Amino acid sequence: MKTISLVLFLPLLTLATAAHAGKLTLVVGGDGKLHEPFAAALDAAGNIFISEESGRILKVDAKGVIKTIAGEGGKGFSGDGGPAAKAQLHFPHNLIVAPNGDLLIADTLNNCVRKIDAKTGVITTFAGTGEKGFSGDGGPAAKAKFNGTFSIALDRAGRQLYICDLGNRRIRAMDMKTGLVKTFAGNGQRGVPTDGTDATSSPLTDPRAVCVDSKGNIYILERSGHALRVVERTGKIRTVAGTGKKGFSGDGGDALKAEMNGPKHLYPDLQDNILIADAENNVVRKYIPATRKLVRVAGTDRKGAALDTNPLKTELARPHGVYVHTDGTIYIVDSYNNRILKIAP
Repeated sequence: MKTISLVLFLPLLTLATAAHAGKLTLVVGGDGKLHEPFAAALDAAGNIFISEESGRILKVDAKGVIKTIAGEGGKGFSGDGGPAAKAQLHFPHNLIVAPNGDLLIADTLNNCVRKIDAKTGVITTFAGTGEKGFSGDGGPAAKAKFNGTFSIALDRAGRQLYICDLGNRRIRAMDMKTGLVKTFAGNGQRGVPTDGTDATSSPLTDPRAVCVDSKGNIYILERSGHALRVVERTGKIRTVAGTGKKGFSGDGGDALKAEMNGPKHLYPDLQDNILIADAENNVVRKYIPATRKLVRVAGTDRKGAALDTNPLKTELARPHGVYVHTDGTIYIVDSYNNRILKIAP
């Protein structure tokens, strides 16, 4: 366990494409402490939880001390009913903190969602049997089969858990009270959904990430579809950002005319704008529903590791995760630079 040092502040610079005026700093990593982090989330006490390609789940406390809380045994599928520190996970791409403090983990290649009890530290499988497949709609999520659980999100009330079932090209929804699961979006077919159609009967390309805004809109990010879709409260789906073609263009303009490249994760900010980790473009971007524009929040037009207090002059390397704290601070999981950055509100 080690304490993390922060980078020094430098004079703040501005660019025409700026979407966030805060200063950027290094939180943890860049020095061998992290190994390809995928996601980060904070609890009410300010502890940062990080999932890694290595299969580890880390906790960074308010003093900067790092501790492995799950996955010490390497990659695999074991440990249910015992201490999480001795359990094995396999490529956990995403995690979230539930309202009661429990940690929910998208244990991707184990095709399930796992839970670490905040009080006991015991890990259990929360949704999915661990076996790859598609089954279980209408029944208990614990007995359902998934195929690559890449991302999870809770609605603001903590009543519905949304699961990116990427291999099945669906978003599944689990009722947190009854434990029942159903398909929320996607019919299992590969394709681009037609605007205004029912989400459950529409095709998806490859739903990589999901999030929920404060109004109950469900946003779906498509990796090789290079697009952002939304399912409104009516259950209708439409595309709101991305042309569907791989590229890097459109900052500051119409989101539907912009190009993305292999976006990996998304998260709503306090104004219900949607932050996007546009991984292969090495940037973080923001979709603004009010103006329907896409703007750049962090990163340059090149892959790199240079740090600057101006987010738009900081270089990123395949960022896989983005998170917004309740105070408005943006956290960026800069995966190939093995570090977590933050932008002050």
